[in-house]
Amino acid sequence: MKVLVVGGGGREHALAWKLRQSPRVREVHAAPGNAGIAALATCHPIAATDLEGQVRLARDLGVDLVVVGPDDPLALGLVDRLQAAGIRAFGPTAGAARLEASKSYAKAVMARAGVPTAAAAVFDDFEAARAYVRERGGDVVVKADGLALGKGVTVCTSVEEAEAALHRAMVERAFGEAGSRVVVEERLEGEECSVLALTDGENFLALPAIQDHKRVGDGDSGPNTGGMGTYTPVRSYTAEVAREVAERVIAPTLAALREEGQPFRGCLFVGLMLTATGPRVLEFNARFGDPEAQVALPMLDMDLAEVALAATEPGGLAGARLRWRPGAAACVVMASAGYPGPYEKGKPIEGLDEAERLGTLVFHAGTARQDGRLVTAGGRVLGVVGQGPDLRTAVDRAYAGVAAIRFEGAHFRRDIGWRSLS
Repeated sequence: MKVLVVGGGGREHALAWKLRQSPRVREVHAAPGNAGIAALATCHPIAATDLEGQVRLARDLGVDLVVVGPDDPLALGLVDRLQAAGIRAFGPTAGAARLEASKSYAKAVMARAGVPTAAAAVFDDFEAARAYVRERGGDVVVKADGLALGKGVTVCTSVEEAEAALHRAMVERAFGEAGSRVVVEERLEGEECSVLALTDGENFLALPAIQDHKRVGDGDSGPNTGGMGTYTPVRSYTAEVAREVAERVIAPTLAALREEGQPFRGCLFVGLMLTATGPRVLEFNARFGDPEAQVALPMLDMDLAEVALAATEPGGLAGARLRWRPGAAACVVMASAGYPGPYEKGKPIEGLDEAERLGTLVFHAGTARQDGRLVTAGGRVLGVVGQGPDLRTAVDRAYAGVAAIRFEGAHFRRDIGWRSLS
């Protein structure tokens, strides 16, 4: 097969790396790709959100499968366009991707399906939302309804914090139109984790849980980011919890979407809070997480091209069984100085060969080639992944790789995996 990966971040590098291993794949292309992806695929300078350009590229290349990485092109309807052109695509249509693109829509689906989640209210009016949080006492979570690059969620512990979050989203429009509507939820207590389910709309393969570290600093300090590191497995995600999530969350959600005529095919990302009374859904995403993909795909002991192709067909995954490598994996994200705020680009990167000789995997997120040198080109620059027979070994190997890599201003968390290691 010829395969096209849409996107240019760390998730897409991991996808291209995994697809390249398939004996069924003879060519991998990426658009737009990055400097790391260019080492194993042909990159094309077409933005992920350029739907017409992506469809034209897929048609001109004669690809057999398109794997869409980011959320924006899914929400805009890239899969719909590809399907209309007769091109197979792994990822949900725009209708099914609303599960991520609109948190209020996701809440409505969960209510109809009986999925356990936090109590919530939806607001289009700032004053009404402010009155609600005053009534609730401010112990809430304020979420921009639309896509906000993973930064539209504020966990509040006071009325003042909640009002500030509402003002930032609804009045200042810090997240653009994504924040014109907000969802205000009760604040749940517990441990967060994520589950990825590969699905054909009915059948699904639920992968073991992954835990992300959203805050920029050690001990979960500082502002939220797109993710500073991940690991799997998660100690608190037991076999019993996994069964409950499959039966009470994933299966009924997929059934509700089928009933609406919007079957979800692709990767369903379930963000969970493991509370004292059981797992509760925090959010859904409509694609592989980033940096969740960077630990999930190395541990997946299956041909991703085969699974993705099967998932494009109704019933294509019937009878499929998950194969997962024993052991653990951990990813440490190396970021540019200033991230998640303003940051500079163009800083030379060194030490990648040394890191890879140590046995770590290095997935490029924000990199480019400049005058023949590898340089930084984003906030999150690299995802350094270690694997091992246990989590302690995987984490140590990841940090050994990080120690070998150098670029000006590089920063990273030093406590990835701390909850399961403590």
